[in-house]
Amino acid sequence: MTDPLAPCVHCGFCLPACPTYLATGDEADSPRGRIVLMRALERGELGPGDPALVQHLDACLGCRGCEPVCPSGVSYGRGLEAARERLFRENGTTPLGRMVLGVFRQERAWRPLFTLARALRATGIPRLLGGSGRLGFQMAMLGATRPFTPTHGDSRSPRSGVAGRGQRDGGRGAVSLFRGCVMDTLFDHVHEATRRTLEANGYRVREVPGQVCCGALHEHAGDRESARALARENAAAFEGSDDPVVVNSAGCGALLKDYGHLLGDEPGAAFGARVRDVSELLAAAGPRPGAPLDTDVVYDAPCHLQHAQRVHEAPLAVLGAIPGLRLRLLPDSDKCCGSAGIYSVLHPAMARSVLEAKIAGIAGAAPRPDVVVTGNPGCLMQIGAGLAAAGLAIPVAHPVELLDESYRRGEVYGSGESENLASLFPPSRLPFSE
Repeated sequence: MTDPLAPCVHCGFCLPACPTYLATGDEADSPRGRIVLMRALERGELGPGDPALVQHLDACLGCRGCEPVCPSGVSYGRGLEAARERLFRENGTTPLGRMVLGVFRQERAWRPLFTLARALRATGIPRLLGGSGRLGFQMAMLGATRPFTPTHGDSRSPRSGVAGRGQRDGGRGAVSLFRGCVMDTLFDHVHEATRRTLEANGYRVREVPGQVCCGALHEHAGDRESARALARENAAAFEGSDDPVVVNSAGCGALLKDYGHLLGDEPGAAFGARVRDVSELLAAAGPRPGAPLDTDVVYDAPCHLQHAQRVHEAPLAVLGAIPGLRLRLLPDSDKCCGSAGIYSVLHPAMARSVLEAKIAGIAGAAPRPDVVVTGNPGCLMQIGAGLAAAGLAIPVAHPVELLDESYRRGEVYGSGESENLASLFPPSRLPFSE
């Protein structure tokens, strides 16, 4: 097997692209420094129990922001996967890490936990307790998962005849929705917005039973055996069809597309080839425009959408199809926010340090944005909590939520299904609720 780190010539182009290096200034916290450590581990010059090696490799966000700027084409992510798999196999992980990964391994654990979290969110307590302290920040993360849609009407139930005006003909074919774990509980409103907007653009959305967590959190932590077990369950659940598999979580989508590499077999590769981010499908359809949204929006690109999946233009095309919406990319919008799966739980100080520059950029933007948009649940929670801790009352939303709101206002879903929301809410500010 080709060594993915072999092309590295230690040129240093990766240094300004690495969030942890920018935060610490430590060469060992840069891709170049970590490659030296990974090679030393592979050669036996450092053992898997070496404290410094473990510290610096654990501190990597795995954002892969170094890969696009590397002139030599180093596959840093592949090298990190191999190193972390060995460290996990020989060292295990922290008690907190074991607990978190164990919860996501079993639906009977994560579903009731996140259902309770959603009930807590509905009380409004997380928004009241949100702040800059560790508990306050975690509460703010939960508060940031609230739907962007207005409270009027039932925004979660699938609607018959939803697309209206002859658009729900399924002429673009069927797609199968990947539900996942966090998205299926705390962000189920994004699933429903995904369904509605896809159907309004001519797709038929199918539900697939038997799905489980995608395994991305386990894979990032080096627990590849658990990741493979979850991947096999998902590949089996979706077999028997060649429909595209639509996913609205960038982190999930990156691993789902990589199932062929993870599993090393044809069923995994066949499944991975079917996976599409929702923005890719909507962009392929146009998408059709809705009503104007007079609002200032900044888009923050999830690392695992832009660096791992190499999807750059599709989310911008989706947002660009909304009339009246003023879209901007802030400096460093392509940099990691510090979420990185369970990284913000295991390394809260570093995660917050990485986030600071992004929040400062949003706070200093002129005009200040009405909404921050990003397509990954961890990013939504991390950025939302950072804004709350900074005292900035700016909501964070998924791109399909804005398109969904535009369609509601424009009665794309049929006049019987949508009232004139512009008369209920000020047009200069989009509403959000619980």
